[in-house]
Amino acid sequence: MIRVLAIVLLCAALAACATATETASLPPPPAPGEPPGIAGMAAGALRADFGPPQFVRKEGQVQLWRYDGDACKAYFFLYPQSGTLAVRHVETDPRGGTMAADASCLERLRARARAVS
Repeated sequence: MIRVLAIVLLCAALAACATATETASLPPPPAPGEPPGIAGMAAGALRADFGPPQFVRKEGQVQLWRYDGDACKAYFFLYPQSGTLAVRHVETDPRGGTMAADASCLERLRARARAVS
């Protein structure tokens, strides 16, 4: 009898957890749009502006380049375009106020690259 009661209580606890998880909402997606001059930028130009990325992930012909700053990170998504890789999307962490990328973060990362070279 105690074993059956324990199983029933465990099932009730699990059901309560599942219900709590189902009611949690996801944060809203970032507003669409890209900062001026970023979308369509060739990989070579990206490297010239921001320096070498701290991390690169390749999946087939698509690449993710991550740049790490003191106060933010930028994630550039590069896709094949006219025989080369080009930026299709960029996001920063933290996000920008009106789109997924914060322009001030991108400018700080550019300034850092200029200071190093």
